[in-house]
Parts: sequence; structure tokens; C-alpha cells
Amino acid sequence: MDKVKVIEVKESVFVDNNAEAERIRRRLKSSPGAGKTTTLGRTIDDLGDRLHIGIMEADIDSTVDAETIASAGAKAIQIHTGGMCHLDAGMTEQGLDELGADAFDLVVLENVGNLVCPAEFDTGAVKNVAILSVPEGHDKPLKYPLMFQVCHALIINKIDVLPYFDFDMEKVAAYAHMKNPDLELFPVSAKTGEGFQAWENWLLAQARAWNG
Repeated sequence: MDKVKVIEVKESVFVDNNAEAERIRRRLKSSPGAGKTTTLGRTIDDLGDRLHIGIMEADIDSTVDAETIASAGAKAIQIHTGGMCHLDAGMTEQGLDELGADAFDLVVLENVGNLVCPAEFDTGAVKNVAILSVPEGHDKPLKYPLMFQVCHALIINKIDVLPYFDFDMEKVAAYAHMKNPDLELFPVSAKTGEGFQAWENWLLAQARAWNG
């Protein structure tokens, strides 16, 4: 716990959220069980010598994820959402202030883990990335279209278990691109590291382009 600072959000800020989100974007310029934290931890391990990465972990309660990320060597803070299933731009800004975002090349916000609420609120993130795992099924882009519409990249995690599930990679790609033709797809295994080079090359390119 000594390594993790908890931000208790007592009240959500909804007024002028979109304007505040855009202001955060300017400032930053210079689903449960899908494997978000594990994927993030491996990414930190791989890119830690090339990018100074700060992490904001959002959850309804607990500090488990922030502690896991802190143990991987990145500075992490935990944002408690006070029972809400999402973050908004006001909460993001509180987290950025506590993290000291200006000191980092890349700040990652791991939102609350579901495919509904986080898609409905603009957090101010420059790029949105969703993680879908093989056990969840290839039909999720049809069931939760907004999440895939607002994302720039989709990580398809746990491809190491593809032989054991009725998951069709071609169908998930087709369904996702029906909702968002520009969506980048990255099939990976956070367990084995398969596919991570393509994902990390994309992430590096985005960070470098934004930082100029």
C-alpha cells in the first residue's frame, strides 16, 4: 500500500464534460477478466526503457490493480469511482494532477472494466483502446457497438487458448470493422507475449507522434 496513492472521488463532474475532456487532451499533448492489467504489465515491462509510463487505475473499490502495476516498476495511482461504473473528464483530471502527468511520456488510464459505461463518457484520453478476450466471444462488437465505435485500437487477448473456444478471429474482425472501419486490431497473448511487438510498435508510434 505504501507505493499506491488512492484518490477517493466523492462526486462526479458531469457539467461541460466534453469541453473539459478536450482541455485535458490539449494538456496531454507534449471488460472484467479480459486481461487488461496483465496486458498493461507486460507492456510496461517491454517499453519501460523507451517510455516513462505513468498509470491511473480506476475501479469501484480496492487497490489490487494499482499494486500490481506498481510492482511492475511503473508509478501508479488508484482512482476510486465511488460506486460508479465509469470515469469522466473531471475524475481524469484529478488523477492527472495527483500522478504528476507532465513528468511522463505516456499516461495510461485503465478504466472500470465493462463494455458499457466507459464508452459513454469522454475521459479526455487521446487514444482509446479496448481489450476483448477470446473466452468472451467474437460477437461482442455486435452486442456492445458503442465501445468499438469510440476506440482506436482493439486488443484481442488470450489467443493462446483459441483451440479451446468457439472464437472466430475473422468474424470478430468483420464485426468490429462494421462498427468502426478504422479500428486497429492486435491479437495477443499476455501470457506468452505472442503478438505484443505489433501492439507495442503501434503504441510507441502514437506516443511519439503526440509528443512531437
